[in-house]
Amino acid sequence: ENRSSIQLPNEFVKAARTGELAPGQKKLVYWGGERVLLVNVEGHYYALQEICSHAQAFLSRGQLYRDELVCPLHGSAFDVRTGAVLSPPASEGLAIYTVRVEGNDILVGRPEAA
Repeated sequence: ENRSSIQLPNEFVKAARTGELAPGQKKLVYWGGERVLLVNVEGHYYALQEICSHAQAFLSRGQLYRDELVCPLHGSAFDVRTGAVLSPPASEGLAIYTVRVEGNDILVGRPEAA
């Protein structure tokens, strides 16, 4: 069996530096070829699936209101801390990635188990 598609990293990957992302800002980063949205909510960093679970829209183009991310296409809202759906039409939550800060580096790791 050939499973050589995308090899996801086992380690944390440097995604950004703390100075790049002020509170209330978001940034598109990549982890193992996957699009991940890194957000700063009041000095806490969260990383989540960047593609909307409803209609494949890019959430990096959406609006961030504190810890609520609104999809630019149909207005689904998600909690960036948990990935949970806050308002429809989306019914499926978003994957959340592990985030670690070491010095000035923001590291993104493997998605957390749902």
